[in-house]
Amino acid sequence: MSSTRSAKLLSGLLLGAGVAHFVIPRQFDAIVPRSLPGGPRLWTQLSGVAELAVGAAVAVPRTRRAGALAAAGLFVAVLPANVKMAYDWRHRPAALRGAALARVPGQLPLVLWALRVRRGAGRSGS
Repeated sequence: MSSTRSAKLLSGLLLGAGVAHFVIPRQFDAIVPRSLPGGPRLWTQLSGVAELAVGAAVAVPRTRRAGALAAAGLFVAVLPANVKMAYDWRHRPAALRGAALARVPGQLPLVLWALRVRRGAGRSGS
């Protein structure tokens, strides 16, 4: 896959997730770690804004390198929410429990993808 195509897909994922934080916020509110100050909706909105900003940065070739690095950081930052979801869903049916558990190690490929996009942004034609 070309580095430009990969960057566009990553940007689309981030922009879509960012929009989802505002369209269907309750599902995100539910996985905000309670140890964070403020209410869950605040963190849902802040993370939605972050995903929109990072997705936009990845979309623009001039800001792609910095945006992709920010995306990798963002994917690491949301790991506690995925751990909370896996814990909270431990008594759900097996398929849902498995999906929630898969989100935890699933962050690693996202981080690696963002770092590949960052490296690819250094090439001409990205």
